[in-house]
This record gives sequence, structure tokens and C-alpha cells, in this order.
Amino acid sequence: MTCDMAGMLEIARQAVGFGADRLMNAEPGDIRRKSDRDFVTDLDVRIQGVIRQFLEERTPGIGFLGEEGQGSLVESVGSGAVWVLDPIDGTSNFIHGLPLSAVSLALVERGVPAVGVIAAPFLGLEYRAVRGCGAYSGDRRMVCSGRGALGESIVSLGDYAVGVDADRKNRRRIALAAALAAAAERVRMFGSAALDLAWVAEGRTEGCVIHSNKPWDTAAGVLIARESGALVTDSAGRAHDFGSADTVAAAPGIQGELLELIRVSGL
Repeated sequence: MTCDMAGMLEIARQAVGFGADRLMNAEPGDIRRKSDRDFVTDLDVRIQGVIRQFLEERTPGIGFLGEEGQGSLVESVGSGAVWVLDPIDGTSNFIHGLPLSAVSLALVERGVPAVGVIAAPFLGLEYRAVRGCGAYSGDRRMVCSGRGALGESIVSLGDYAVGVDADRKNRRRIALAAALAAAAERVRMFGSAALDLAWVAEGRTEGCVIHSNKPWDTAAGVLIARESGALVTDSAGRAHDFGSADTVAAAPGIQGELLELIRVSGL
């Protein structure tokens, strides 16, 4: 993907715009339990359907992977190109009337995000990137924070685990939260992986640690963070891809300190 692929970016922005408009103006509808403390609304499904139909009409040769049960994970990490969508990232926030939710869409080529768009309509925010061409909010090119010390940095954490084996997983998360509480300026939990990553890109925060790596949650945000100059790895500092167990994005000045803290805390 090169900077001359403005057409694909525009298609992604239009698709996300359709979803953001519905997220902003429609009711959740029926709320159903997917698993322990994990919910889906009728609106998640409706937004995904609208966006998928639009993308199939505009880009018929490209596959589709959506959080709400459409598409195959194999497609997202294999050969070819696939759109990867989270119709409402932060569904629990949305259900409870919290404005921290977003529509997140990425075009992934051979397992690598090439185009990414995130819109948070309740906040009036949109973020976008094309691989190798920078990350933008509006007309402003984003550059991640230049802070060089964890003690001067805000770091956000992904949600605590729910479902099977949640107690064991959360012991590790709580250990990291405690370590960060003693070292970082502030620790935050926004409840949206897309916003965790976009806000590192924008310099609102200096780092984020997401304890999972589902492509619909991370694909667009990983690209946007990288294009801002942030470093994106797994918790061991290895290059991040869809096979990574977790997702860590950090401003270069704090990455080493953050990764060492993660290592010591046992994540």
C-alpha cells in the first residue's frame, strides 16, 4: 500500500462514517450476552451489516472479518487483502452511556495493516492512517509524545478479563496495574482498544498495554500508532503482529522503561 492509495482510505472513511452516524443517533436495541460479562447489541450487528454491504459493493475482491461473527480469522492473517471491522469498540461503554466508544476499520494486506480509520462520534474525533504515509486527525499530522520518563507519562490499560480463566488472567493484570500505579504519572482504563492506540498516536497518552490482540480491536489502531512514531510490540518487546499474545504501544522515550516494568510485573 502506498500513499497514492487515497481511494482505499476514502472508502474506509466513508464506511466508518456510516457506522459512526448510526452509533451516534440510534438506540442499542436488544442487548444479548455473548459470554460471561460480554455483550452485543442489535446496533453492533446493524452497523456491521451496513458497513459490510458497502465494502462488498465498493471493493468486491476484498475479504471481510467482523467481530460479530462474519468472516474468518484465517483470512486476516493469510494472503490477500481483508477488511477488519469492530462496529462498536467499547460496547459496554456504549450500553452504559459512556462516550468512549468507536468504530474501527482496517484494510489488512498479507497480515499487515495498510489502511486504518477510527471514529469516536460522541467525542467528535476521527483518526486515519495509510502505511508509510503518516497518521492524521483532521488536517493535522499526528506525532506521538516526546516525553522520556514513565513518571511523566500517562499509560492506559486494556480491560480486565472476563469469562473462562478470568481470575488467573486478572492476577497478572492487577500486578501490572499496581506496578504502573507506583511508577507512572497516571494510569487510565478507557475500555476501548481503538482509543487506547489512537491516543498514544495523538500524544494524549504515552503508552498503552492491551492484554489481548484481537484483530478487530487492534488492526486500525496499531497502524495509526506506528505511523505517529510510536513503537508497537508485544509485552516482551517483539515486533507486533496478529500472532502476538498482547499489544503494547509506547512513545519511544518511555518504551524501554515500560517494557521493563511489564517484565518485572510478570505479564
